[in-house]
Amino acid sequence: MQLVSEKEFKKRTLSSTQIIVLGFLGAILVGSLLLMIPAASAEGIKTDFLTALFTATTSICVTGLVVVDTFSHWSFFGQIIILLLIQIGGFGVITIYSALMMLLKRNFSLRTRLLIQDYYNLDSIEGLIRFLIKVIKGSFLVEGLGAILYCLIFIPRFGFLKGLWVSIFNAVSAFCNAGMDVIGPTSLIEYQTNIPMNLITIFLIISGGLGYVVWFDCLENIKRARKQKYGLRVFWRRLGEHTKLVINLTLFFLISGTLLVLLFEWNNPQTIGGLSLGNKILTSFFQSVTFRTAGFATIPQEALTPSTCLVGCIFMFIGGSPVGTAGGVKTVTAFVVLLNVMSFIRGRSEPVVFGRAVSEKLINKANAIVMTNLMMTIALIVALMQLCQIPALSAAYEIFSATGTVGLSRGLTSSLNGAGRIVVMIGMYAGRIGPISMALFFSTSRSDKNEIKYSSGHFIVG
Repeated sequence: MQLVSEKEFKKRTLSSTQIIVLGFLGAILVGSLLLMIPAASAEGIKTDFLTALFTATTSICVTGLVVVDTFSHWSFFGQIIILLLIQIGGFGVITIYSALMMLLKRNFSLRTRLLIQDYYNLDSIEGLIRFLIKVIKGSFLVEGLGAILYCLIFIPRFGFLKGLWVSIFNAVSAFCNAGMDVIGPTSLIEYQTNIPMNLITIFLIISGGLGYVVWFDCLENIKRARKQKYGLRVFWRRLGEHTKLVINLTLFFLISGTLLVLLFEWNNPQTIGGLSLGNKILTSFFQSVTFRTAGFATIPQEALTPSTCLVGCIFMFIGGSPVGTAGGVKTVTAFVVLLNVMSFIRGRSEPVVFGRAVSEKLINKANAIVMTNLMMTIALIVALMQLCQIPALSAAYEIFSATGTVGLSRGLTSSLNGAGRIVVMIGMYAGRIGPISMALFFSTSRSDKNEIKYSSGHFIVG
């Protein structure tokens, strides 16, 4: 009997990256087939494959760009499928698979544990299953709270049954940062100055975008603070450096985004020009939040000034924070790249934040993520411009929204031709799983990176 060598076994076994890539692709294809069933459309007719595929992709990738209105084209059955796809996309296929394993009371193999660790970018597999259970319970708890709060708005308007459904759909969509709704054709524009609607949606978007690691660190420290009865200053000091960094970056992007939207849209009559000061601040704050990967809108995106659109592209590219439901390259990734640049300019030997050094490995990873995302996004913008003959700003806004899994559009998505829709789908899919994951998936090299050492070459930069 011939034994299989370790090297041959690795070649025959799918890597974590390949499982994640294929898992998302499989979920999209199954979702597409379900959406093509005549019962999934409001008129009871079969939806064409490209429309079903686009809708399944935007749902699984929690993006929110749509080619047909979710509230009118799809039946209740179709909307249920879309909601399930959004929930799967928010959790990730690996989490859903793990949840099924737990329901069936199956043991987790070491390989499965490593897969979960890779998916959530965790440092070790210790306490992994506990972490997973907390992720699922915490997500359902926040979504449930959001749905209850939404009911206070939607049940008086739509009646109990429809109001309840709209509340559940919006809560899941907002928490998963999907940006899809079943209210009407104009997203949340009719609720532009409705304070409860704005605050509930903002709460859900930020909750999903902060990341589970931040959640659990804050909750553990809150419990400890109540037991030991110490104040806010000690509480802040005892938070992990990642949590403190995420909170600081989130506040920075929210505040700076609000101020920039206020500045660029102040006199724009089509957006916030005619609003009172309080409503201008509220609407600008919501736009700053939704730029971060949510996709809901309380002002028409096609009416934004070019300056706001460019700021929006940057914010969509950065996205939310790691290990959450948000998209983009992530706030901490962008910060690490900038921190490394600033450290080099200042002549520091290593980047330091909160008294902790940032490792070279982390810096290399952050640089690779930013560069691959940026190159992919630029390539897709050029492709969309050429295939659909559309202006650069609209194309850039659409693609940055797709690769950042945001869902904001300047009214372009539904008018795209078949080739344009395929370009946007590629952007959404690659943005959800990450361009680096795509590159690793297609990589044929399995050799050890450290087997060969090369002598330093003489190169000149700058």
